Amino acid sequence: MSEIAAQASLNILVIDDSYTIRRSADIFLRQAGHRVFCAVDGLDALAIISENNPDLIFCDVLMPRLSGYQTCALVKKNARFHATPVIMLSSKDGLFDRARATIVGAAAFMTKPFSEEGLLEAVNTYAERRSIVVES
Repeated sequence: MSEIAAQASLNILVIDDSYTIRRSADIFLRQAGHRVFCAVDGLDALAIISENNPDLIFCDVLMPRLSGYQTCALVKKNARFHATPVIMLSSKDGLFDRARATIVGAAAFMTKPFSEEGLLEAVNTYAERRSIVVES
């Protein structure tokens, strides 16, 4: 882990209708020193985003009530959260899925199931970019 990322404690929101995915991400991220919020779908996430100002959002693509694509698009259309990176999570890894994530404003796309290392690498990449922006 890089020195910059090791020092960064982020507010991270994990949106996924799978309890297993939410729980795994929660454990991995908390052990790395981050504050974690979880939502079961996009509608629940919107309230959490407004109340907790996440620095980074992991969002499942396929969810009930509001899809990950719809959730990401709503986050990106909000002036307050437009700059918040959203990393889409999906068990599908097709070109169409990745393209659609890019179109709605996602910063990255990760395939599930993810490893602890993969999840933390994504967080560290964002933390390093954030530190560079803050220090400039």
